[in-house]
Amino acid sequence: METMKERIVLITGSTDGIGKETARQLAQKGAVVLLHGRNATRGRQVRDELIRATGNEQIDYFNADFSALDEVRALAGEIRKRYRKLHVLINNAGIFESKRRLSKDGFELTFAVNHLAHFLLTCLLKELLWQGAPARVINVSSMAHSHELDFENLQGEKSYSGYTAYAYSKLCNILFTFKLAKLWKDKKITVNCLHPGVISTKLLHAGWGMGGASPQQGARTSVYLASSPEVKDTTGTYFFDMQGPAKPAAIAYDTAVQDRLWELSEQWTGCKFE
Repeated sequence: METMKERIVLITGSTDGIGKETARQLAQKGAVVLLHGRNATRGRQVRDELIRATGNEQIDYFNADFSALDEVRALAGEIRKRYRKLHVLINNAGIFESKRRLSKDGFELTFAVNHLAHFLLTCLLKELLWQGAPARVINVSSMAHSHELDFENLQGEKSYSGYTAYAYSKLCNILFTFKLAKLWKDKKITVNCLHPGVISTKLLHAGWGMGGASPQQGARTSVYLASSPEVKDTTGTYFFDMQGPAKPAAIAYDTAVQDRLWELSEQWTGCKFE
């Protein structure tokens, strides 16, 4: 088993489903695990449960609602206060909204939580990742990303479908991954993304009304990308379940689309990577 001893790992959306199982497996490998959720009582319960289950007491909990960018900023500030470096960031939190709702900042909620919050968090934690280098950023996407991106309807302004909004956000995860991997190619930080499989989670039930494989299976690819020496130099890659590197939809490679999304994301979050 690869050891993660003393490696500091932050996993967003880790009080349930794939995120919680990812945290459990990495804690078992000896990592210092930073949990994140939006319900403080639930978060502390999960922290205590994982400490008991793994015997690893180096598990910390941070609270933030990703529908508010100010809470993402506060989360990054808290982490920077308590930790000097970060070795792995797993952007895992995700939602599915069947009806169009707006975030506290006025963005379509799925886009705000699944993409913008993670863009901002990664940007705000960049110095910690540089201090932790060699470090890894892992973005949990989905095979549901295969969709053309209409910048005129990015917020569902003209028409809204929960599936389209989710597909947009998951495509944004891949576009962000590919652009950041190029930007950080000389920083000893790898940036990869993945489809975890069709996993039985609250999100899957909410969006598709069906079950899937276990969270244990869903966590495998994230854990592999976070811990395996086999991928220590792999960057800018999309992994499909545990079947290895795969090709996402062609639009994910479109540098003009990557650049446009990046420009809007920096503008809307007020955070620049360079």
